[in-house]
Amino acid sequence: MDSHQPHSLSALLVFKHSLNFGSVRSLHAYRFEDGKEVEVEREFLFSEDGSYVEMAASPFLRLQNFCISEVCAGRVIASWVCFFAFGPHHPPILDRIPPILMISRNPKLASIPALANDLQIIFELGCRLENKEPSHVPSEEINEPNKDDQSKRTLFMFDLNCPPCLVATPETSENQENDKEAPGIIMKKKRAASEDVAKIALEDLVKYFDVPMVEASRNLKIGLTVLKRKCREFGIPRWPHRKIKSLDGLIRDLQEEAERQQLENKAAAMAVLKRQRMLETEKECIEQRPFMEIEDETKRFRQDVFKRRHRARALKNRG
Repeated sequence: MDSHQPHSLSALLVFKHSLNFGSVRSLHAYRFEDGKEVEVEREFLFSEDGSYVEMAASPFLRLQNFCISEVCAGRVIASWVCFFAFGPHHPPILDRIPPILMISRNPKLASIPALANDLQIIFELGCRLENKEPSHVPSEEINEPNKDDQSKRTLFMFDLNCPPCLVATPETSENQENDKEAPGIIMKKKRAASEDVAKIALEDLVKYFDVPMVEASRNLKIGLTVLKRKCREFGIPRWPHRKIKSLDGLIRDLQEEAERQQLENKAAAMAVLKRQRMLETEKECIEQRPFMEIEDETKRFRQDVFKRRHRARALKNRG
């Protein structure tokens, strides 16, 4: 493909090998200005220890006679499993982009620009789709509460951190008290400036993982939409409040159980403390890598706790 000719990305599929987990293949579809579409197949080695490397790819996926725009994530072709799909029928939903394919979360992608550049295009397109701005909003509008007063004007001021609000111009400052009583005018407190939002790091978000997202945005003094955008930037598909809260509850239960067992059975108390330390370690890992899911063993333990509580309540109500 001639990279100097103007073209646009129309579809992208990314596959991983079911046996060799470091092998990744991608299938790119590019559309040129004359309407012609070209498919390009690439192969990469995702090394855990070193940087990623693009390898010479012999055509394999292109020989399987399938329509690239109709393939979805989860499709299995021979030993290759599709784990990311973008195309006409698969719009870029940021929450569904795997963290390993997010440049903000996986800096190793910079070593394979052939894939990284197309992923960045998809990411930016997803951001534009999820943060649609009004198609046409007047920057200045005359406000005429009555025919006798033509001097009052209001400006529509927009901030990325909060919804649009009306801010009085200097011409209305003299009549501030009357403006407060005017119907339809709502004064909103301006939140953090854009430069302050840009300074927010992952460490700042970690402090509020144990509270709901709305409360976290309030503590950070940014809008909920901005907090969601920062989460996508750091590769956080879902606010981990529920996971952290669940682990905190299990840790508290184990602490109480360990205190009871200390007097009755020290061996059982040691086992409880060991489980508690495991949960505390898992909680720390989730705080450092919030895209992680709770371990399957922890889920089974949590389910057992719920069942014991349910049986205890049933016996109490029956008695």
